[in-house]
Amino acid sequence: MKRPSIFPAAAAVIATVVLFTAPRAHAHRYLDHAEPKVGSEVATSPREIKVWFTGAVDASGTTIEVFDSNGTQVDKKDCHQDPNDKALMIVSVPELAAGTYKVTWHATSTDTHKTKGDFQFTVKAKG
Repeated sequence: MKRPSIFPAAAAVIATVVLFTAPRAHAHRYLDHAEPKVGSEVATSPREIKVWFTGAVDASGTTIEVFDSNGTQVDKKDCHQDPNDKALMIVSVPELAAGTYKVTWHATSTDTHKTKGDFQFTVKAKG
């Protein structure tokens, strides 16, 4: 008597899991990389902060804010999406004094899923 194989049933379960979980994983946008780099120390103040996400974001629901060590927002509040790269958001900053800065981000993917996070960088010297 031949025993039934469990392979077809296992394959069906795996296919179902992949089918129903993969789209959700791709729907959320997370920090891919930034300039200045996450945790970096830069010699002088950058003019802008650039944040690349893991995919295209909805600019109307995505923000980048920069705070000094006292918690004061120091960016120019002009966060915008790069017209040539829908995964890149940019915010301008004035000349930053030496110190550590916290960048917070809130991202909304094009299908409305929201994520958030933050990172720091340090400016060694003004100018």
